[in-house]
Amino acid sequence: MKYTLSVLVENQPGVLSKVSALFSRRAFNIDSLSVGVTENKEISRITIVVDGDEHIVEQVEKQLNKLISVVKVKNLTESGPFISCELALIKVNCPAKLRLEIMKIAEMMGARVADVTLNSLTLQLADSHENIETLTSLLRPYGIKESVCTGTVALEKGSGTARKQDA
Repeated sequence: MKYTLSVLVENQPGVLSKVSALFSRRAFNIDSLSVGVTENKEISRITIVVDGDEHIVEQVEKQLNKLISVVKVKNLTESGPFISCELALIKVNCPAKLRLEIMKIAEMMGARVADVTLNSLTLQLADSHENIETLTSLLRPYGIKESVCTGTVALEKGSGTARKQDA
């Protein structure tokens, strides 16, 4: 099962290295990792998606909480509903005669056109992992030239937060 962890850390050099080293020392695989500054410039949020069982995720949480620079760890998968999103850029072969067809697929999936050339179209989609996979599979027959996808970012739904004072 995949678990999504939200980790608030001090926004200092080397913190991401310490977090990723923790995973590598214990041979835990990270499916997705995304880091960004929060509304408080002194705190960054690391969103980590790991694949494993409850025991593995429990060990990861305990180990993360031992790091001095970690402010709070929250297992979003177990704490209730949450919103997650990835950003994908997909460059697809697009001769002029297929442009309208590909643009209709993009529109249907909620993607926007980020770049157009004579022979290619680059689409941008910020959505769930599943919807990005769906768009990719719909575009594959046209010939995907290249693609890139960010790691997952996630927040719990509702008024709850992962800030320290809400712990």
